[in-house]
Amino acid sequence: MGAAAVRERILYSNPLAGPDDVAGWVAEGPLRGGSHEGSLELSGALDDQEFGDHAHWTLWCPENFPDGIRISWEFRPLAEPGLAMLFFAATGHRGQDLFSPALAPRTGYYPQYHSGDIDALHVSYFRHKFPSERAFRTCNLRKSAGFELVTQAADPLPPAEDATDFYRLELVKDGPLAAFSINGLLLFKWQDPSSKVLGGGRIGFRQMAPLRAAYRNLVVAKI
Repeated sequence: MGAAAVRERILYSNPLAGPDDVAGWVAEGPLRGGSHEGSLELSGALDDQEFGDHAHWTLWCPENFPDGIRISWEFRPLAEPGLAMLFFAATGHRGQDLFSPALAPRTGYYPQYHSGDIDALHVSYFRHKFPSERAFRTCNLRKSAGFELVTQAADPLPPAEDATDFYRLELVKDGPLAAFSINGLLLFKWQDPSSKVLGGGRIGFRQMAPLRAAYRNLVVAKI
């Protein structure tokens, strides 16, 4: 075990082995949970052809995390098309807790998250929803409120039919630094140059319907 691993302290871990493991999480939008070979399968509960952008959802971990963390989880796409992302450092726009009753209700509709009354960073790491995204695949990091695309990198994840196992994703958030890797391959390392650097806050998974995907082994460590 390396020195860096020794210094890290586990703040939260969850095997994500099935719906029972997210019973205390906060779902916003039409989410369906199930099990897939010992992992948590997540998908939308509404037809995106009928309900459009209101068919998508966000699922928040109930813990509030400090800055200076390493988030790791395993992901496997099961059926496309769709999109998967992770929100992190999420708070109210004026520093309130993300679940403060002072904030507007959220229903999974994307503009509520990127241009509403919350601040967050979010990495879209599986962008296979639209033909243009599938034709040229990137991971995008955005800062909100404001929907600012701050950096992007090539996406190594294959389409669902070619994914034979889970992929290990890792996100480091430490002050102005946000770094993202898949299976140990560093995809981007971004330093926020602005005067408003986001700190601690909530993390949450988001998918765009009709994606079906499996998750397991979420760990958040203090670095």
